[in-house]
Amino acid sequence: MDFDSIRLNLENIKDKIDTLKNAIKIAQKKDRVKALEEQTLQAGFWEDNENSSKVLTEMKNLKSEISKFENIEEKYNDALTFLELAMEENDNESFKEAKNLCNYLVNATEKLEITTLLSDEYDKNNAIITIHPGAGGTESQDWALMLYRMYSRWTTRMAFDIEVLDYQDGEEAGVKSVSFLVKGEFAYGYLKGESGVHRLVRISPFDANSRRHTSFAAVEVMPEISDEITIDIKPEDIEMDVYRASGAGGQHVNKTSSAVRLRHIPTGIVVTCQTERSQMQNRENAMKMLKAKIYKLEKENHEQMISDIKGEVSDNAWGSQIRSYVFCPYTLVKDHRTNYETGNVQAVMDGEIDEFIYEYLKQNIK
Repeated sequence: MDFDSIRLNLENIKDKIDTLKNAIKIAQKKDRVKALEEQTLQAGFWEDNENSSKVLTEMKNLKSEISKFENIEEKYNDALTFLELAMEENDNESFKEAKNLCNYLVNATEKLEITTLLSDEYDKNNAIITIHPGAGGTESQDWALMLYRMYSRWTTRMAFDIEVLDYQDGEEAGVKSVSFLVKGEFAYGYLKGESGVHRLVRISPFDANSRRHTSFAAVEVMPEISDEITIDIKPEDIEMDVYRASGAGGQHVNKTSSAVRLRHIPTGIVVTCQTERSQMQNRENAMKMLKAKIYKLEKENHEQMISDIKGEVSDNAWGSQIRSYVFCPYTLVKDHRTNYETGNVQAVMDGEIDEFIYEYLKQNIK
């Protein structure tokens, strides 16, 4: 039993915990929770739905941050107890518990470090994801659906919520496009690195000759922009069409004339929403998507201007995929930006993409 190795790891973890405690400002967050709880006890608090909703959301987010940190502290104390017991009694079972907790703490503190460093303006926001298949018909449409399932399963694993905003079935299989809202603290911060082209190599189940095919799908990730953020969209700059939802649809599509398509005339951006029975609700969701797309466009234009000033060159071509998923002749998922890879393709398709997300964030967070 290598007691020194575990003790050294726990000392390093303790340093990280102390650093995180100051960075997260746990004491200030607890004070803020108390202040918000006092607000909920004031007369007339629950009569103002908008304000009470904001207060409750802030309380929930703060308590979640505090709970995550306190859980790490608790696990650290447990690990110390097991290590001391193992050393005193020369107990192998206690040593194993200490080692397992140590491994858990290494991963947990790393994740918390990344969350703490997510400080961009909209990192804490919900995320709007849109997936479009590339050329290739059924094959690429099926790939787009596989990616949608992958993100859905990741969302479940993170205990986030998902709301489908627009879903258009493929002609034979898969989807022509799908847009959905991922609701959860730091959803956009975690998922923003997923934007880009995703490449699939596999034996096509749609090819009678069982040939290997390469398919592409584009993933677009945008932050949900709250009503408090002003995005200048003039009513006269919007064209709205109402139409009957098309496609098989199933649970995703209601076949009424409530589907909404919005076109922003100055930019040419088009968004659609057809998942609600109410035309008003579809329009509201479409406006959220439109605001997010315009925000992203403005941000990209600003970054491009800075890039031009610096003389930087970037390749945004369709072929510059960010990640490849190879099912045949070998199994491999590789991110071409970080070079992180794994041979467990099935686990990735089941939503185990945390390491890809963390490697990207660690490389790109300043």
